[in-house]
Amino acid sequence: MNSPISVNELNLQINGLLETTFSSVWVEGEISNLTYHNSGHIYFSIKDAKSTISCVMFRGNAQYLKFRLEVGSKIVISGNITVYSPRGTYQLLCSKIEPSGVGALALAYEQLKTKLQIKGYFNKALKKELPLYPKNIYVITSNTGAAIQDMKKILDNRYPLSKMILIPSLVQGSDAKNSIVNSIQIADRLAQNIDESNIIIVGRGGGSIEDLWAFNEEIVADAIYNTKTPIISAVGHESDFVITDLVADVRASTPSNAIEISTPNINDLRQLNDSLINEFNNTYKRILSNKSIEVNNLKKSFSQHSLENRFEFIQRNINQVKQSLNQTFKSIITINENKANLLKNNFKINEPSKKDKIGLVQVTKNNKIIDINLQKIDNMVNLETSKYKFECRIIEKQKILS
Repeated sequence: MNSPISVNELNLQINGLLETTFSSVWVEGEISNLTYHNSGHIYFSIKDAKSTISCVMFRGNAQYLKFRLEVGSKIVISGNITVYSPRGTYQLLCSKIEPSGVGALALAYEQLKTKLQIKGYFNKALKKELPLYPKNIYVITSNTGAAIQDMKKILDNRYPLSKMILIPSLVQGSDAKNSIVNSIQIADRLAQNIDESNIIIVGRGGGSIEDLWAFNEEIVADAIYNTKTPIISAVGHESDFVITDLVADVRASTPSNAIEISTPNINDLRQLNDSLINEFNNTYKRILSNKSIEVNNLKKSFSQHSLENRFEFIQRNINQVKQSLNQTFKSIITINENKANLLKNNFKINEPSKKDKIGLVQVTKNNKIIDINLQKIDNMVNLETSKYKFECRIIEKQKILS
């Protein structure tokens, strides 16, 4: 009879046998009983229609997992079988996990996109507008890449009035996400401390999805969302689309395009300036001409209402009055002269010395010539000739029929 061994020794022997036999396995199944532990380890099970096996992925490998495990998801695991000695149970120790039927990066991208969309990171109402004439452009990218040189060249030709400030950052690799976050925070602080129009451009040139992955990290998305300065995401080429493109205020298809959409063209501004100058000159000339006409009209009006013109007007009125008075006076004199001449002629005609016609007498009363036809019976009248005066009384008045 063999000597008995301890339970622990048996588990160790089983563990050695399993680890030797199943040192590298690939297993596909559906996730269940998922737990993300505070330690960073991930505990779960995978199952198919007939069986279940416990799994663990320790923090050292879990930190490189690109997507988040979810209950019900189907995955492919690379790992080995080991025994958990305290309980005498075996489990699958995971070194690598991939989504079944889809790439890990593609799944991670969709998971983060959904998460951030729920949080409101893509809300267009929260997007900040770019300034029309940026004074400072803070560029977060590699200081050795071709992208920064292209951006400098375009800015010098397009809008040299703006200043480009490079904040070097890692844009590829496991440390890139933290480097980008740190650079974004530095740029935002610098921009907020300067009372000028500022923008931030974060990005890099093209590459594979793995090369661009730092711009699909949640902490980078958080940093962009929390900036107070307008920020442009300019990653890769036109066909490349990353999470930062969705979170940033504006997406540029390339780093060079970021400069083009964030700055005006200096030549367009020169033409606009010339147009404004011409418009100003034309407006100025028109206003000056109108004001000159107004001044001349005012001068004419002032001249017409001046004291000199008033005196001239009064003098003309006086002259007209004098002329009218003279004419009236002459007319009165002429009329009176005519009356005097008439009286003179009448006097000459009625002069007593000339009354020598036989049978003709002048009838008077109270030394005034009267109409005898108007006299009544018993009225006293005088009959005068050139030599005598007769006092008579009318004793009878008889009308002569003709």
